[in-house]
This record gives sequence, C-alpha cells and structure tokens, in this order.
Amino acid sequence: MTSNLTHLNEKGEAHMVDVGGKVVTKRTARARSYVNMTAETLAVVANGDVAKGDVFATARIAGIQAAKKCADLIPLCHPLMLTRVTVDITIEANANRLCVEAQCELDGKTGVEMEALTACSVAALTVYDMCKALDKGIVISDTRLISKTGGKSGDWFYSE
Repeated sequence: MTSNLTHLNEKGEAHMVDVGGKVVTKRTARARSYVNMTAETLAVVANGDVAKGDVFATARIAGIQAAKKCADLIPLCHPLMLTRVTVDITIEANANRLCVEAQCELDGKTGVEMEALTACSVAALTVYDMCKALDKGIVISDTRLISKTGGKSGDWFYSE
C-alpha cells in the first residue's frame, strides 16, 4: 500500500494527493528568482522608460494572477483559496539584475510552495517579455523556494 502523501496510487498511476485527513494550519511559502540583464537594460527599467509600460506593476500583477491559477498550470496541484499573495521586485544594480520574491499564504491542509514558485516564475517571465526588445540575453536564474512555514513537516528556511 502507498503512503497518503504520494502522487502515485496503488497501481503506480499519477493522482492528486488526498489531503482530506490533514489538519488546517497557517501556511506560508516564499520563493525567489533573479532576472539578469545588461546594465543598460536595467537602467531603462529603473527609470520606467520601457516601451511596454510599468515593468514592476505588470510583473507584480502577473505573479499574483499566476499564484491564483497554479492548479490550472501545474498538474496535480490542489486548487487553493489563498489569503495573501505578494510579489516584490527590487533592483540589484551592482549585479545588473532584478530580484523577484513572491510570498503566498493561507489557512489550509496543504502547502503553498508551488504557488510561490509559480508567482515568482511568471513575474520573472513577464519582466523578460516586457524587456526582450531591449535585451535578448536576459537570463532568469536561481528560482528556488527560500522558506516555508506550517504543516506537518514544519518550518524550513534556505540558508545561503
């Protein structure tokens, strides 16, 4: 017999994990990604001069929407009623990049790691889309979970 927390059923087929017996707890997850670009492109973004509009606002909204649609994008994810989603984008001029961080929260029976990672990824992709005419060499890198709290497995924090 298989564990209740596997994506494989007794026949070895993929299925959605049954979280019905799990306890509702406050759960959070935070993810980070970097969008690396030339210094010239970063200056245009920082000055708000990108022809397609406000890169920060558009990427933030895209990330929030992506978190809310995670179950439609990632097979076997549970549809979740998120209580909070934030997407923060900061300029790291010394490294010629933007740092995108997303945080998702809920009171529920399953974690929000995939939602935070999806929000972060889509926000970074939105930056790429809005800036690709300026810089074809933009690189999205180091997308990762940086923390999670709540649930049976407890808290976890990435240490650099």
